[in-house]
Amino acid sequence: MIRDAILFTTIITADRLTKVIVPYFMDLHQSIPVIPNLFSLTYVKNTGGAFGILASWDSPMRRGFFIIASLAAIVLLWFLYRQAASSSSRMLRISLVSIGGGAFGNLYDRAVSGGVVDFLDLYIGSYHWPAFNIADSAISVGAVLLAYFYFTGEAEMFNGRQDPDVS
Repeated sequence: MIRDAILFTTIITADRLTKVIVPYFMDLHQSIPVIPNLFSLTYVKNTGGAFGILASWDSPMRRGFFIIASLAAIVLLWFLYRQAASSSSRMLRISLVSIGGGAFGNLYDRAVSGGVVDFLDLYIGSYHWPAFNIADSAISVGAVLLAYFYFTGEAEMFNGRQDPDVS
């Protein structure tokens, strides 16, 4: 469980540091190519949800909606983590902690500034994946792991099965 807390803290810390550093060193919408035709650092502010969903919703309720949705997700993740903590694989716990750390990182930004700083920009030719950040990455990796465990049955959350690397 200490490893889980360290991972959670590391995700939040890396997310916060990058979201402070990027606006300090870059202008909004500035793009710095890192790997030509594949990856750039591009500073954008996302006031919507994942992939900019609802960014055009011009309402004072948008911020509250995202804060409440994030809090509900964190509460659900906490419940799932508590269920998984004593009876599940370490990898399942890591997936839940990753999603929770990312959700908490983005929640902080939405609560403080009304949007998140995105800066990781992947693209091939003219096709761009929406810009994202460390928190989004943690959420995505955790969600893919969680889906894998759910659909393959490799990590049973409630029946007491554990894999060999449980610590």
